[in-house]
Amino acid sequence: MKLNRFLVAIFALFVALPSYAQVVVSQDMADAMPTELADDAKSKEIIKTGYNFGPLPAVAFDADKGFQLGALLNIYDFGDGSSYPNTRQQWYLEASFFTKGSQLFVVSYDNRFLIPGVRWSTALTITNDKAMDFYGFNGYMSHYDADRVAAGKDKNNHDAYIYTPKYRVNRLAALFKTDFVGNIWDKKFFWEAGYHLSYIKQGYKNQQALNYEKINKNKKEYKVYPEDDPTIFDLYREWGIISDDEAWGGLTSSVRFGLLFDTRDKEGAPSRGIWAEAHMMLAPKWLGTTNPHYRYSATFRHYVPIVKNDILTFAYRLNYEGTLGEGAPYYILPFITTMGQTYDRDGMGGYRTTRGMMRNRVQGLDMFSYNAEIRWRFVSFSLWKQNIAFGLNIFSDGTMVTREYDMSFRGDDSSRAAYDEYMALGAEHDRLHITVGAGLRFIMNQNFIVAFEYGLPISRFSSNPVIKNQDGKGAFYINTGYLF
Repeated sequence: MKLNRFLVAIFALFVALPSYAQVVVSQDMADAMPTELADDAKSKEIIKTGYNFGPLPAVAFDADKGFQLGALLNIYDFGDGSSYPNTRQQWYLEASFFTKGSQLFVVSYDNRFLIPGVRWSTALTITNDKAMDFYGFNGYMSHYDADRVAAGKDKNNHDAYIYTPKYRVNRLAALFKTDFVGNIWDKKFFWEAGYHLSYIKQGYKNQQALNYEKINKNKKEYKVYPEDDPTIFDLYREWGIISDDEAWGGLTSSVRFGLLFDTRDKEGAPSRGIWAEAHMMLAPKWLGTTNPHYRYSATFRHYVPIVKNDILTFAYRLNYEGTLGEGAPYYILPFITTMGQTYDRDGMGGYRTTRGMMRNRVQGLDMFSYNAEIRWRFVSFSLWKQNIAFGLNIFSDGTMVTREYDMSFRGDDSSRAAYDEYMALGAEHDRLHITVGAGLRFIMNQNFIVAFEYGLPISRFSSNPVIKNQDGKGAFYINTGYLF
């Protein structure tokens, strides 16, 4: 009942956003008209010019982080409207707090004209997670005790304490980037170059994974997580899987180079074209990096119109994240590397990567992922001098580790038995993690998009005990934008 009231409140909020009135002409109405009238109706979409401001309370929900409370501000500059629905420049500012203990602060800027022929994007993000998800490495090779987690959440079970902290770790992440994109050929083929700096601090006071006082605050005595039960993060350190020189995080100073091919009809909500890119991230010691490493990424996105005028679109994304050399520090593995307007996001699992799966469930040196969805924009109209649309989508996401992080035992012999028991519960190798789901979107001026989505991992229905319930029970999200 609370969720229903919350959704109604969100809907009312976005209906109330615009402050002007305009004649309403839906796309379906336009398509039903004679050709000459249909063309006239389709031209009713308002070409936005100048500055458009979108201050909003940041009220959202993410199953991994809880309810989000804060404020955000979008500023779009459409100039004389000749580039609409793309912008000349745009700003994004956000300060948010989540009920599960996280904070997020974002400042980003994107500009197309300051440097002639070059697009410049920069961003600073700070996330402070008091209980960041950490399930281990290599997907299904790292066992997740779903039964004990469920028992701990049962308020009537006085014999089982809250077990969720077993798979949590304190993490502070500060990321800065500045990227440049320039034309090579016909404004379709581009070069990319940028500098990225990140500081990751793992654990609490460099002695333990969590602040147990905060984790156990206001818990019933029989539900308190005992400090003598080590988390997975603690065990990985004890077994030598996470080395002492990496355990508490570090500084990554890197340069990125890449190539981009982009034929999308528009950026915010594309309905046709290809968006493909490949880039390398070089983080050598001489640039200031604590633990040097070298990574690469390749992404192919394709938007196929099934019914014209944005009504029905099939879109898919293929991504490969890889590591050059013997390895990379474990704390950078959760991040999916990007260039251009977006900034690095937490890895596989969650709204931005694999919807419906637990956040950061899959981590490895090399990873493959896919996303495929059908997008149906079932109504489009103009209201209060704003272009409004609503859309539905169905999707399937998937990911797997293709090159494993080294999980061999390198600890003291006294803990060998516990390690062997743990490894015996997991799979010998990872396999594809698949989720399915559906969502609803509110779209304003082709750029401001609010998403309501639910994803479900199919491993819930598996009869194989090695993978059954290993990806969670599903997740609901309220967020912004399309996934890709």
